[in-house]
Amino acid sequence: MTIPLITAAAAGAIIILQVVLMIMVGLHRSKAGIFLGTGEDRDMERKIRRHGNLAENSGLFIAALALLEMIGATSSLVTGIAIIFVIGRLAHAFGLSSLVGSHNAPGSKIFIAGRALGAFATFGTGMVMGVSLLTYAL
Repeated sequence: MTIPLITAAAAGAIIILQVVLMIMVGLHRSKAGIFLGTGEDRDMERKIRRHGNLAENSGLFIAALALLEMIGATSSLVTGIAIIFVIGRLAHAFGLSSLVGSHNAPGSKIFIAGRALGAFATFGTGMVMGVSLLTYAL
């Protein structure tokens, strides 16, 4: 069996991003005195969703990527999927780093583009992995 080293590298990058986003939520909670929920604070809501969205998507991604790598997919396919997903998650976190990207507030549309890029990268890598897993397994 192949040890999924590409997946391990991707997981390392995602975990670091997850911890950074978690710290940002915690710091905002402490500063704003919000100990549970959002306190109807749009910045708190945005930071929670930025952290939560990564958590919602990364676990399944890592599991599927590891399966794909262990089942014998080419390293270029696995590496490409991993790079696109990690860049997409970074772009999504960037997109949600401003109220422009999360609540359509006035400002630079680059935040909306970052969020959209992240969503498309997550969707695209998920579809490619799903089809690839089915193809390799069957």
